[in-house]
Amino acid sequence: MTMLPIFLKLDGRDCLLVGAGKIALEKIGALLATGLRLRIVAPEAVPEIRQMAIEGAVEWIEKKWDPADLDGMFLVIAATNDSDVNQAVYKSATEKRVLCNSVDDVPNCDFYFGSVVSRGDLQIAISSAGQSPAVAQRLRREIDEQLPRDFGVWLESLGSLRREVLATHPRGEARKALLHQLAQRQICDSVACPSRQLARAPLSGQGAAERGNVSLVGAGPGDPELLTLKALRAIQKADVVLHDDLVPPAILALASTHAEVMNVGKRCGSKRITQDEINALMIEHARNDRSVIRLKSGDPLVFGRAAEEIDALNAAGVPFEIVPGITAAFAAAAVVGRSLTDRRCASSVTFSTGHHAQSHNNAPLPQIEDATRVVYMPGRNLELLAEEWRQEGLPADFPCAVISHAAQPGQEVHYTTLAALAQLPQVSAPSLLIAGWCVASERPTPISSPLPREISSGVE
Repeated sequence: MTMLPIFLKLDGRDCLLVGAGKIALEKIGALLATGLRLRIVAPEAVPEIRQMAIEGAVEWIEKKWDPADLDGMFLVIAATNDSDVNQAVYKSATEKRVLCNSVDDVPNCDFYFGSVVSRGDLQIAISSAGQSPAVAQRLRREIDEQLPRDFGVWLESLGSLRREVLATHPRGEARKALLHQLAQRQICDSVACPSRQLARAPLSGQGAAERGNVSLVGAGPGDPELLTLKALRAIQKADVVLHDDLVPPAILALASTHAEVMNVGKRCGSKRITQDEINALMIEHARNDRSVIRLKSGDPLVFGRAAEEIDALNAAGVPFEIVPGITAAFAAAAVVGRSLTDRRCASSVTFSTGHHAQSHNNAPLPQIEDATRVVYMPGRNLELLAEEWRQEGLPADFPCAVISHAAQPGQEVHYTTLAALAQLPQVSAPSLLIAGWCVASERPTPISSPLPREISSGVE
């Protein structure tokens, strides 16, 4: 049987509840939350229902049920422990064209109560059409665990911003694209909130800005459950997916059926594609106002040639964002059950690959430090760390960056050098230190949310 999932406005409508025992009590909370007027008919009532009647939350009529009780009702719930009574209620409701639910009695129901996950105005209702309420309840728990607790607050802010967009921008594809873009972004109360500024900017070209872009997305080690939520949303809304050969079919299956999915891996037998050709594909599709995903296994910034793609996108003036993923090293460590930073035997981690870029093959070994150092929780006093690195032979102009609250609202990035590292102002935790010559290269500003606050000191 095909059913239509709908959400009814019940505020102020009349509902009859036949029965006032434990079965009826389980339904009252959900019913009263809708704002309907609830009348209960039963010769006896459990103490909780009696108290509700005394307080005026419900009306309890102390008598046996009668078909005339259905007159003027919008809904009726048969919730007695007598199946004959419940069937009689359903039969009379059908004759009077009143929608009826007979609790735990599938044949005698016009509708079912779903298992509901709520976050403010958001409601996700799950129904098994009475086949297995336990399955619906299990799915509800799983969704509830994954849905952010502040989703309702965010949705309320989004609704307010949506009404502002509808009131100030004319109907059309550009407005529609803007609304879809806002639904993917964080919204804060500040007047400087990037999402609010986007909503209030002129619509001219916004439709293209939403679609004509590239996302460098990390697909993680291969398990779809290890995708980030942002990566999943990006894959699902993409028009074009350019993926590595190592991205498994289970993740590619998450893309829209309307998306163009293309393998641009370099391990496909006789098929060869150069990095320049991949760059050209990204730019061409983005310039055709398409949303492009460059999908890489693991994390896009770890041995994924992302630097070359970022350079190409910047040179072409194509907006882009980077969506991190779980790199394969962490997945491998989890499989063997070992910590990469076991303090009893390891104090540092170095990521490396078996070969360098082609242009470096014939170059002599660099005489300078060529590794990038990542320090988690570097502490507030950086003087000791800086002194240790200088004693190792690192030059005074060795570039450093301290990032506070990375990828969170209010994030800050402080650029400096090893010589000036100890003079940096204190930043709030959590923070992270990245040191290496890669920090000194030109720093493009990709499209992202939130935008970082950059503070430079000693590095140009």
